[in-house]
Formats: sequence, C-alpha cells, structure tokens
Amino acid sequence: MKILIVGGGGREHALAWKLAQNGSIDKLYCAPGNAGIKNVAECIPIKAEDLDGLLQFAKSNKIDLTIVGPEVPLSLGIADLFEANGLRIFGVNKKAAELESSKAFSKELMERYDIPTARHCTYSDISHAINGIDAFGFPVVIKADGLAGGKGVVIAHDRAEAIIELAQIMNDGKFGQAGRKIVIEEFLEGKEVSVLAFVDGNIAVPMVDAQDYKKAFNNDKGLNTGGMGAISPSLHYSSEHACLVKESIIDRTLAALKAEGIVYKGILYFGLMLTKLGPKVIEYNCRFGDPEAEVVLPRLETDLLEIMKAVIDGRLGELEIKWKDESAVCVVMASGGYPEAYNTGYEIFGLDETDENMLVFHAGTKAEGSSVVTAGGRVLVPVALGTSVDEARSKVYNGIKKLNFNNMHYREDIGKRMNS
Repeated sequence: MKILIVGGGGREHALAWKLAQNGSIDKLYCAPGNAGIKNVAECIPIKAEDLDGLLQFAKSNKIDLTIVGPEVPLSLGIADLFEANGLRIFGVNKKAAELESSKAFSKELMERYDIPTARHCTYSDISHAINGIDAFGFPVVIKADGLAGGKGVVIAHDRAEAIIELAQIMNDGKFGQAGRKIVIEEFLEGKEVSVLAFVDGNIAVPMVDAQDYKKAFNNDKGLNTGGMGAISPSLHYSSEHACLVKESIIDRTLAALKAEGIVYKGILYFGLMLTKLGPKVIEYNCRFGDPEAEVVLPRLETDLLEIMKAVIDGRLGELEIKWKDESAVCVVMASGGYPEAYNTGYEIFGLDETDENMLVFHAGTKAEGSSVVTAGGRVLVPVALGTSVDEARSKVYNGIKKLNFNNMHYREDIGKRMNS
C-alpha cells in the first residue's frame, strides 16, 4: 500500500511516525516533509498548497491513500479534487473545512444550533466594529475571520487598545486577507482544553483530551503562537466534562452539520473553554491540532491507518479505539523572535544524543549536507511519555538539555501545575 502525507511540520512528522508502524504500508511519502520526516518517509518537494502538483503525483505514483495534515489545502478543496479523480483521501471537503477557514461561518452555525460559545458579532466595516465593541465589555477578543496560522486572535484590554487592534487588522493587513472580516466576541474565563474526534459522517469518536499552550512565554505571557507545547491528558478535564462535551457540543455539532447537508469525514478539533457556566467552544479546527497531535498520537494504541480507512468508509462504529494510560508532554523549541520576525539556517546539535525516553518530532527543519538546520518558527517538538504528566514533563525537559541551536527559545512551564 502506498501512502502520501500532505504537509511538513511537527504534526505531519507525528503522523508519519505513527503510520510507519503499520506493516502493510509498502511506501510512505510526504510532501514536502522535513529533515526529520525523511527518516520514516520519502520527502517530495511539492508544497501542501499545490493541489494540482499533489494530484499529479498521486496519480502517477498510484497512491492508495492521501492523508492531509494542514488546514490550507483542506480549505482549498483538496479532498473534493482527489475524490473527483477517484482517489481516496483522509481529510474533510471544502464546505466542511469552512468550520475552520471562516470564524463567522462557525459562529453562525453554533448560534443556529444552540452550541455553547461566546457572545459574538461579525463585522466587515471597521466603523461598525468600533461602534459595536463596547457591547462585549473588556477585555474583548478580536479574531480574523480567515486562516492565520493559529495566530489570528488578539485580546484587547480596553477600548483604546481595541481600536488600535481593529485598525491594524482591518486596515493595515496585520493578518492579511484573513482579517478583511473579523469576529468580535466576549472574553471567556476558565481553563482551555483541546478535544479532537474522529468523524465518519455519522458518528464522532472523541480522542484523549489535551491541553495546548498558545502564548509565547512562560506564565502565558506574550503573543499568541501556533502552540508552544501541549500535554495529554489536560490537568483540568474531568469525566463529567467529557460527558457534557460529548452531548452538548460534539454530538450537537455533528447533528448541525448533517442538518446543513455537510458530509463531515475526518478530524474535528474542539478548542474549548471550561467556564463557570459549563464548557463552551472557542474554535473548531478541521484537522489534527499542532502540537496536540504530538501528544495524542503517541498515546494511541489502535492502528491509525485502520481508523482512517474506517472514517472514509463510514464504519467507525465497528472499531474499538484504544489508548495508553500514560501521559504525554511535548515542548516546542522555537526560533528566537517567533511568532514575529526570526532568523533560520542555524545548525541543530544533539539530535543523535537523545535516548529512548524521548521522541523528537521535527517542525521547521531541513537537511543541508550532513547537517540539519532550522527552517521555521517552530523547529523541534520533543515529547515524552510517563505514568503522570509530572513524570513525562521531567523526562522531556531533561531530554531537551541535549538539543541546541543558535537563538533557541522554549517555554519552561509546559505541564507545570501552578501555572496551568
């Protein structure tokens, strides 16, 4: 069997690592991949957004299954294109991907079907947005409607700050085209948790929960990033939360999609806030989270390929999906300056010195001769398993000491209970 993974970050390395454990896969490709992925798959120099290039590669190499990692190709309709050409693909169709590619669309869906979320309003005109900002109180959340690499959210603490942010987003293009339309919503207080689910169009099966750390610096300070680390399970998510989320959010979302005539097959990610009034949806994603994938997939016992085939064929209910009892912690090692300006091309040292207590997924790396160098904002994602979050945390932070590159930056408090 020939498999193609689309993407080239830490999530895709985790997917490739997990899929490589299946003995029925004869050939594993990744486009474009990275310096770590090439150890488990053949990397193909085709960008994830080059749908025609990916299609031609899949056809000419007789790919049996394509698996899409990032959100952009999904929002561009890669699943629709491949299916129209008779190719099997794991990833949601373009209409379903609007849950992530348009904050306004997802908010309207939640409002229409009584799915718990923050009060909100959508604006395309800055003067209307300024006039409406006071209705939500302060602090207030401002989100770019479109895709912004996980960084299209700002929190304004007063009216003056909100007006500056609105001008930067809507007039100055802070988030590019993604910010032409914005969503303003009330600030929710509570603990954040990420819950992903496999969805086969009929049922949704939740995975083990995770907790993502978005801010760039310790103690949740600094700018939002694509994620600076994650743990699984969350420190705050109880079995009572899980039952409530399954009934009032996961199943209700699937019912809403069906009512809208949207066939949803793939991964559905729920970014949740555990508020005093119960769990509420912050956002949907339509693929594995990153870095959540790096802590969830190492805990998966059931064969991932078999799950993906069951999702595509609408028989997810026939599988019993099993998970390890162990906890997982990952820490993102980033380029200094991320998520703003940063330099790349620095050699990475210590990759051959890590032991079996830690996996190292590559996020933004490339090979240069016999060396591996930095090639992105998020560079490496080491992850460790343990009998508890505390044990896994200790393992991963001890392992990090062996890794080094110029201007390296990472948070020191991932999974630390007093700051979680």
